Amino acid sequence: MDVYENIDLTKVYDYKEMPDKTSGRCDHCGNALFKSTVKDFVFLRECRNCGMKKKI
Repeated sequence: MDVYENIDLTKVYDYKEMPDKTSGRCDHCGNALFKSTVKDFVFLRECRNCGMKKKI
């Protein structure tokens, strides 16, 4: 089973475990615009369209 098939939008994914299918694009909707935050040296990227989150 492909990890990209069943994406849970309430979960925060780790980039090491689930790198981008297409570089710089959301795995769920393909959008290229993200909201970015940094807290405690953790970079969090959230898609502006669907809300999928990844720790980079």
